[in-house]
Amino acid sequence: MQRLQERVRSVAGVMLYLQPTQDLTIDAETGPTEYRVSIGGVDSTEVNAWTRKLVERLHSEPKVRNATTDAGAQGLSAYVDIDRNTASRLSVTASSVDDTLYSAFGQRIVSTIFTETNQYRVILEAQQEQLDTPEALGTLQLRTGSGAPTPLAAVATIREQPAPLQVTRVAQYPAATLGFDKAPGVSLGSAVDAIRAAAKEIGMPAGLSMEFLGAAGAYEKSLSSQLWLILAAMVCVYIVLGVLYESYIHPVTILSTLPSAGVGALLALMVTGNDLGVIGIIGIILLIGIVKKNAIMMIDFAIDAERHQGKPPDEAIHQAALLRFRPILMTTLAALFAALPLMLGWGEGAELRRPLGLAIFGGLIVSQMLTLFTTPVIYLAFDRLGRRWTGRGTAAAPVQAAGEAP
Repeated sequence: MQRLQERVRSVAGVMLYLQPTQDLTIDAETGPTEYRVSIGGVDSTEVNAWTRKLVERLHSEPKVRNATTDAGAQGLSAYVDIDRNTASRLSVTASSVDDTLYSAFGQRIVSTIFTETNQYRVILEAQQEQLDTPEALGTLQLRTGSGAPTPLAAVATIREQPAPLQVTRVAQYPAATLGFDKAPGVSLGSAVDAIRAAAKEIGMPAGLSMEFLGAAGAYEKSLSSQLWLILAAMVCVYIVLGVLYESYIHPVTILSTLPSAGVGALLALMVTGNDLGVIGIIGIILLIGIVKKNAIMMIDFAIDAERHQGKPPDEAIHQAALLRFRPILMTTLAALFAALPLMLGWGEGAELRRPLGLAIFGGLIVSQMLTLFTTPVIYLAFDRLGRRWTGRGTAAAPVQAAGEAP
């Protein structure tokens, strides 16, 4: 959607220029409300009736505001009924009536005026101030077979009756659009669930389809695929870590830091009153790659101490927690300071970036506070489980250099 901002500056005269700005939107249409849902079916009368019933039910729903619809919206239209017998006697065809009406109200180009630099199209139309009533419409002149003009009222009857203001179709089937806004403090997901529950409560037939449009539709589609996306990311991380450490257990220890990050991101969004939207989910996905570095730093050092220095697991992870505390703290602070501009920024588009910064900031804070204590515990528990599973004993002896005496 293109918006023009007009700015006027007085410097040695007046300079006027237009600056175009682009509004990013995923809505295909606009309306008086922020969100829309399309209800479709086979019979337009049934679609309009049930859509109006749903709107009436949503007026009493506390999670939804400003429910409105275009179903059944009608206005007066003029219909021209041609008297075929009279028109035949005067040699007036239906196409000539259509051509006359189009010449009066359409955009018929009758000529083009060419100049040295430009060309101008001449548009034919009737004088609108003289055709403001159905009776005046009957005064339009038609050309008969003999060439003499005759008024439209001589061969047709003009009547007024209500007609739909617009005809909406989705996949060639009749549809109606329902617009709504979510109540203050209510997430978009809760509003969508409330609308679906209201449709089920009033007994909407199964033959009518309900499809959310624009931002609401994108949010609903993202929820259906985000879970699989997060699981796929975790599987990829597990495979890479398993190949790196040559273990089935230690990658699970590293991935155990992710739940605390997710809890921290959700708490940050909840405390600040932000919804878990698509941007917040992107922030949680980013935490998968940021948070696990705490456990990697400790576990990588502990495995190296076990394999090359012969230390027992408890001593190795204790030494790793002490020696890697400063690098863990430095990298976490660097990521936190990088999220501050997103979280505290203002200006155009700040409301879109803020949930991303809040999710990263909250996830890092909670994971930093918990993983320093939970990772050593989980490491030792999984190490004992792995030794019991594989039948190994205590830690291996330190690797000796070549030629060194035992």
